[in-house]
Order: sequence, then C-alpha cells, then structure tokens
Amino acid sequence: MFITPDTGGLFLVKIKSVIKGSPAFVCGIAEGDILVSVNGHNINDVLDYMYYAADVNVEIGIMRSGTEMKFIAEKDEYDDLGLEFDTFLMDSKRRCSNKCVFCFIDQMPPNMRETLYFKDDDARLSFLQGNYVTLTNLTDEDIDRIIKMKLNINVSVHTTNPELRVKMMGNRFAGEKLKYIRRLAENGISLNCQVVCCPGLNDGDELRRTLRDLGDLMPNISSMAVVPVGVTKYRENLFPLKTFDKKGAGETIDIIEEYQAEFLEKYDSRVVFPSDEFFLTAERDLPEIAYYEDFPQFENGVGMLRSLIDEFTDALETAEYSGGERHITIATGYCPYTVIKQLCESVEKKFSSIKIDVVPIRNDFFGDTITVTGLITASDLISQLKGRNNGSELIISSAMLMQNSDIFLDDRTVSDVEEELQIKIKITQNDGYDLVDAVLGV
Repeated sequence: MFITPDTGGLFLVKIKSVIKGSPAFVCGIAEGDILVSVNGHNINDVLDYMYYAADVNVEIGIMRSGTEMKFIAEKDEYDDLGLEFDTFLMDSKRRCSNKCVFCFIDQMPPNMRETLYFKDDDARLSFLQGNYVTLTNLTDEDIDRIIKMKLNINVSVHTTNPELRVKMMGNRFAGEKLKYIRRLAENGISLNCQVVCCPGLNDGDELRRTLRDLGDLMPNISSMAVVPVGVTKYRENLFPLKTFDKKGAGETIDIIEEYQAEFLEKYDSRVVFPSDEFFLTAERDLPEIAYYEDFPQFENGVGMLRSLIDEFTDALETAEYSGGERHITIATGYCPYTVIKQLCESVEKKFSSIKIDVVPIRNDFFGDTITVTGLITASDLISQLKGRNNGSELIISSAMLMQNSDIFLDDRTVSDVEEELQIKIKITQNDGYDLVDAVLGV
C-alpha cells in the first residue's frame, strides 16, 4: 500500500496476487499491478473495494509499469474479483484513541507479545468481523459512508450520559460522538450495542438511562448486551474499579429485566440481555432457551451456557457408550464450574464406567478476580494440574486459545501443556454436542 506524489494523493494499493481462474485473472489483471479504481471510483480501503466491486460487470483501473490501464471483469453479483492484497483491510487497522477506565488491555501483564497490546477501534472490522467500536475516531464523512453502504455495525456504548462517557472512556470527544448513534439509527442502520457495566459508574440509574435512551431508537437498535467489567491484578495507577458481587449482579439483572418487559410489550423482543456471568455471580438459575430469542449477543457471552446445557442434554439423551473404564479431566474457569460439573455428573449417572474430574482453574496469571474459562493460560493449567491423576485425557475449551491457533495467551502451546502434564489434550468448541463426543471419546 502506498501513496505516490504524481497521483494527487490518491490511495493506491499493490495487488499481491490474483487467484487463478478468478474474474480478475481471466480479464488480465496480474500480480504486482497497482489498483487505481473500481467502476470509476477511487478506492480508500476494503469497504470501498467490496462495495464498488459488487456489480456483474466491473471496470478495474490499474497502473502497470507507470501506464494506467482498464479491464472489464465479468462475474456473478457480489462474487469476489479474486484480488489479494498485503492486508485484509488494504491498509492498517485504526488504533483506539480512548483511555477507557475498564480497558482490559491496559490491565495486561508486562512482557507479553506486542500484538496483545494493540487496541483496535475500526468500524470496518465491525462490519466485516463483528468487532465493537466506540465511534470516537469517526468523522461525519465516515458516518455518511456507513449510511450510504448500509453497513450494520456493533457499537460499544457503555453509557448515553455524555459527561460520564467522557470520564469512562478518557476521551473528550466521547460524549459528543453519541450523536452518531442516533444518526445511524435514524437512517436505518441496524446497531448491536454493548455496555461494559462497572459498579459505581454506569450501573443503577445510569444503566436505566442508557437502556431508556437506546430504547427510544428502536427498531434500529437490534440488540444490547450488558456485560460485567473484568478486573485483573495489574491495575497499578489505573482507575479504581470493583467487580460485581452477588447483590450488585442481582440488582443489575433486575434493571435489565424491567426494560426487557417494556421492550417485549412494545417491540415483541426483549432487545437487551445480561451476560451469563451476571446470573452466575448472582447465584440465579440461567433462563430457559426462549429467553435468548435468536441469540443476538452470543459472542458477548449472552446465552452461551444455556445453549451448551440444552445441546449437551439433547446429545446425552441419545448417546451410547460401549467402551470400558474411562477417566478424564475437564479444566474450566470458576465462573462456569458448577454448570460444567452438573453436566458431567449426568454423564456419570448414565454411564457408570466413565469418571470425569471437573477442575476449576484459579487464574493466577491475571488474578483470581478473572473467573472465565477463556482467559485461562497454559501456565495455570500446568501448575494446578501437575502431579494429580488426570486420567487418560484432558479436555479444554477452544476459548482458551488464540483464534485459529494452538497458542494460549501466555504464548505457550497445547503441545507444551501435553508434554508437561504427560497427557493428551482434547479441544472442544462451545458446543454441547461436541462436548458430549469429547467426554465419550468419540
């Protein structure tokens, strides 16, 4: 990617490769060509590229050896042209300009790999990959483009109180950028919203205000998730934050369900949902599956455990096991431990030859206030499981690993843990059917 002086500051990007047999390949585009335009439009990034290349006949302007050329690619509507670039976005990710008091990255241990400290706040990744964005680094022109392209996005709102948003996000523009939420919603853009709830800051009446304000923008607020703040032991010189206790978690659920009832009556949807962690902290039963509707906030930990329970129960009902004695261990966080333990007890009740040890792993790496499974590291697995009889296999969740890899957050690998514990590891997805198969050794 580069900008050359003789193009009037236009954004130009080098084509890294062309997929053989693709529309771009067939019409003559070659590796090393410089992309200038698509259907007569200048291209600023991947969103422009995808938007203007959606047609059946696409005019591609390129520069080859200093000469500008144009090609016509024929394809089905919305099919990819077949061009590949050095980066997915065609340029670099946009870095977050906020200093949020609850930012998890600011609470990371020192001396980890550099990529773990990068904070992105990129609206393009919101549309393409589901990332949440704060809107603080967007301009009116960016909002115009989102509206023009009809890009539904995910927004980290946290609070609709402008002054409190400035305080919580450490950005003097955070309050005024709330106007973009209204503008997007009023122009038909569908928004999934997120509130990271911090005791004493944006809970209680402030949470009520946020839910009320967002509810006024219906029907273009597709869903809202309220998740509890995560607090690690690495908070020296950071804003003093507390975690939710049983009472606070219960009060937060009550507020959310108060608005759920109102939204359900008005819009035939609950719209806002508390994450599973609130129910576990409040020591309340998880709601039934219908509560979560079509699971719009699943990736925010809303309904994951209910889905797991129901899938596991269905799978176990028809499962068969003809093997011999089987002893395995499942490692999990303290938060879902009780749920996982109960599921495994149902397996042992049905198949008496299977013994399952469910071991809650204390998070020494980040601090014991972190109780979710997804932040368990290899070092904590090794230190707490070494020396005990873990049976023939150790089952862990894929949530512990970096996406599409076998690497834990502390840079150690699955093989490292297997070698240290002298045991085979089975990795499962957040899927009850997969977990039953793993438990039965399928």
